[in-house]
Amino acid sequence: MSELTTSELKTESGPPAVPAFGYELIREILVPELLGKDTPEILYWAGKRIARKFPLDSIEETIRFFHDAGWGLLSVKEESRREMVLELTSDLISSRLKDNPNTTFQLEAGFIAQQVEGQKKVAAEAFEHPNKRSARIQFTIKWDKNDAVSE
Repeated sequence: MSELTTSELKTESGPPAVPAFGYELIREILVPELLGKDTPEILYWAGKRIARKFPLDSIEETIRFFHDAGWGLLSVKEESRREMVLELTSDLISSRLKDNPNTTFQLEAGFIAQQVEGQKKVAAEAFEHPNKRSARIQFTIKWDKNDAVSE
């Protein structure tokens, strides 16, 4: 039997997985405990910061990033000249909405806003709209073509 390299092990077994329970402990209990009432605002800016570290060239790459990060299934619902509506779904999101009525998705909103800003080269902002009944999160991303940003 031959020895496998680390990269071969990852390929054969797939990407490493983090148990949802551990992730939720950090996200839904520890982070709000540390950040208090400022949690949503800080998570939004943290999402923007993460996006700057992982710049993506297209919305398709952003969708793939969400999948790879375990954040859920992101899809484009509509797009116009000045805004886009994205939808995020997953079993984890469904249980998060059910278990914690005050949960937010500001980390994801900030990440999306920064990616759109980088892709379109204009200032962008994202707003979350949780739909607890259908267990989906909609994000409305708005931008102003007259508000160009430099790289």
